[in-house]
Amino acid sequence: MTTYKFPLTSANVTRFFVLFILLLLLASGFMIQNAVSAWLTARHYVMNDITHAMQKRIDTYRFATWQIYENLAATAAGTTPSESLQETRLRPDVYALEKNRRKTEALIFGSHDSSTLDMSQRMSTYLDTLWGAENSTWSMYFLNGQDNSLILVSTLPLKDMATRYKDSAISNIVEARRAEMLQQANALDERESFSPLRRLSWQNDHYFTMRTTFNQPGHLATVVAFDLPVNDFIPEAMPLENFQLRQDTAPVAEGSDSEDNSSKARINWVNPNIEIATSLSGTPLQLVYRVPVTELALDTLHNLLWPLLANLSLLLLSLAGLFLLRQQSLRPSENQSAELESLRQLNEEIVATLPVGLLVYDFANNRTLLCNKIAEHLLPHLNLQKIINMSDQHQGVLQATVNNEVYEIRHARSAISPHTQLFMMRDQDRELLVNKKLQKAQQVLDKNHQSRQQLLQNLGHALQRPLSDVIQRLLTLGSDYDVESLNHSLESAQSLERLIDDIVLLNQLETLDWAPEVGLFNVQTLLDELAQDILPMMRRKGLTLMIANHLSSDELRLGDRRAMAKILSTLMYYAITTTTWGRVSLTVNTATDNRERLVIDIVDTGSGLSADEMANTDFPFLGETHKDRFGQASGMAFFLCKQLCKQLGGQLDIHATAEIGSRYSIQLPLPSEPQQEQEEKLLEGVNALIDITVDDVRKIVVHQLEDWGANCITPDERFSGQQHDVLVTDDPSRLTPWSLLLADDEPGFTLLAHGQYRVNFNISSAMQDALLQLIEQQLAQEESVEESTEPQDLAQLFASGYFQLFVDTVPDDVRRLYNEAANREYSALAQTAHRLKGVFAMLNLLPGKQLCETLEQHIRECSDSNIKNTTSEIDHYVNELLLQGNP
Repeated sequence: MTTYKFPLTSANVTRFFVLFILLLLLASGFMIQNAVSAWLTARHYVMNDITHAMQKRIDTYRFATWQIYENLAATAAGTTPSESLQETRLRPDVYALEKNRRKTEALIFGSHDSSTLDMSQRMSTYLDTLWGAENSTWSMYFLNGQDNSLILVSTLPLKDMATRYKDSAISNIVEARRAEMLQQANALDERESFSPLRRLSWQNDHYFTMRTTFNQPGHLATVVAFDLPVNDFIPEAMPLENFQLRQDTAPVAEGSDSEDNSSKARINWVNPNIEIATSLSGTPLQLVYRVPVTELALDTLHNLLWPLLANLSLLLLSLAGLFLLRQQSLRPSENQSAELESLRQLNEEIVATLPVGLLVYDFANNRTLLCNKIAEHLLPHLNLQKIINMSDQHQGVLQATVNNEVYEIRHARSAISPHTQLFMMRDQDRELLVNKKLQKAQQVLDKNHQSRQQLLQNLGHALQRPLSDVIQRLLTLGSDYDVESLNHSLESAQSLERLIDDIVLLNQLETLDWAPEVGLFNVQTLLDELAQDILPMMRRKGLTLMIANHLSSDELRLGDRRAMAKILSTLMYYAITTTTWGRVSLTVNTATDNRERLVIDIVDTGSGLSADEMANTDFPFLGETHKDRFGQASGMAFFLCKQLCKQLGGQLDIHATAEIGSRYSIQLPLPSEPQQEQEEKLLEGVNALIDITVDDVRKIVVHQLEDWGANCITPDERFSGQQHDVLVTDDPSRLTPWSLLLADDEPGFTLLAHGQYRVNFNISSAMQDALLQLIEQQLAQEESVEESTEPQDLAQLFASGYFQLFVDTVPDDVRRLYNEAANREYSALAQTAHRLKGVFAMLNLLPGKQLCETLEQHIRECSDSNIKNTTSEIDHYVNELLLQGNP
């Protein structure tokens, strides 16, 4: 009897490995399914526990609600309150109950009588006992139907929170609860209601509100609401943000127990989440826990990481084994003839396309093994044996002449078959002719390059001097000529001069005659010069210019200043030409990974760049460029800037989007010069009030002022009592004494009025000069006022004999000015200002009277910023008089 042996064939091995891989995949699938089921089951049990805890809490506070209404509220309404009860008025219609025990605090909102106060005391005492051992935040709201007052009892420090902030979170929550409870009271068919899950933002507590309505004949309904926290019975592994409390819409089967039905968690697929929902018995509520599918997948992958890696390793090993076995030992041989035939055809195709003659000859059998057309043409004229003998004497290379044509023949022996010889034949005459043509073409190309370079060089030098003379003569012309025509002529000549300079510079770059002039320079000074240079074009087209330099204003960089100025000016002129409306912005910053490398971005809101214009980056004047009514952009701008950046070790990237704009990104290596720390900055100790509407302008100005040492404050900080020296604004209606009006079309800075300047925020030197002049004028005026006005005012105040009356009345009125200005009570503010003006007029204090008149004017205009500033000036004036009178 012969034993059966399993045949080790290709099909059997393949079936075995495929079966093993399928079983491996099925095992992995079952393992994943088991892990997911276990995860969902664990969440199912946790949800049941949370639901039971919430049901118990709801039942507990249902009982507490009835206790508060039936026992505490009813008892307080029928008894005489104790005289020891006290309340503190915090704000209009807000009263705090004074009590000794501090577990809970109580607030009463709205007008009420003494019985309501006694009711609040009883509720707070009861809740002190109920919440004595609790650590979470608890709150109770009692909307009294008798007098429509609202009682709030909470474990929060209500008194401190209500008095510290005017528009506090407590006030917002109380208003929201009152609205909910009034809506609950008006719903006749709804006695009890619940809110969704809510969150206390300042304590990260989650809770829901239970509201119960009690109807009273002849009175409004009384509503009791409790904020019930849920943080204490939700595990840390389940994020509170994934929970949701909503109305239960699942139908209950007839005859089923509600408690059993509620304890069953329902798992639903709600794309892209999985919902685990449980119903709360005795309530129309449903607690839902939403799990994102991605979170479930990541959690499962984390739990099954090592088993899955093991299965993946086995899968890869199985595939590798299958592939290696089939390649090494079980490779089928039925297609070998077809493969050999395809290789032979490929070999013949390669030999036929060779540019030289190829011949493989077997001398043992005297037959040609391989031959192309060139060798077949020469074979009748060659003696192969003689060629072999001669080539052995000349290192395998010799020349032969066939039909007056010279051929180079190379001979080699086969290493596999000793009787097989290889011959390669090359036409020498044709190669010589091709080489001569190539050399001639190269000579013509070099001559053309040299001629073009000489042409550009001579043309640039020939046009530079006459054009410079024309520009100088145009600049020196008198006022008798037409100024507009003269300006147009001058601009055209300057544009032509820039084009010729670009041609000369580009020619120097191509002939390698240009080298960087490395030196220290200030980037901010360069940007100021650039802003002044392009300002006429920006004003003429009505565009907005934004120059944001994030470097220090006195920082020095090592590099070629002229080359950098040329790159920036060329790209800025191009951006202005392509922009019809909007703005052009320039931002200077350092690279994130290297502070010695500057990143400069020029962004415009123009029409974008076409593909033809982008082609000018690789070669000048390949495509048509943009043009406007003032001129046309240069076709060599991009190529020139790219070459300059390359010579400086940087790069230029251009990105454009049609109808949106273009971005020119420049990166240049410019090392910074180490600087010594300054002991005192230029504007050290100066307070600047920043009242700027445009966010980009505010960032630029704040960076400049802080870099100079100034302290920048906002209008809100100014109102809190901090004084300022200068006001910086972009709104002409907000100008006050000692202020700067920002603009982007000003050549430098101009005087608007005494103590008021209009300045270009893009020009750092102009901003600095305007601020210094403003501070100098302010200091000079303060010295003159201190020397002349204050002693005279003080003498008048003492001479009148009303100094004590001044001390008793005027400071109080100044404080009223602050309070009424903060509350925007303009009528009361006007009366206080008029009363102060009368006091100053009676005491013959002219500066105080003038300040009050100015304040009345600002009150009529309802200008809050000016009212605050003038009130501060009055306060400062009064304080100086009081200090002089009480040495």
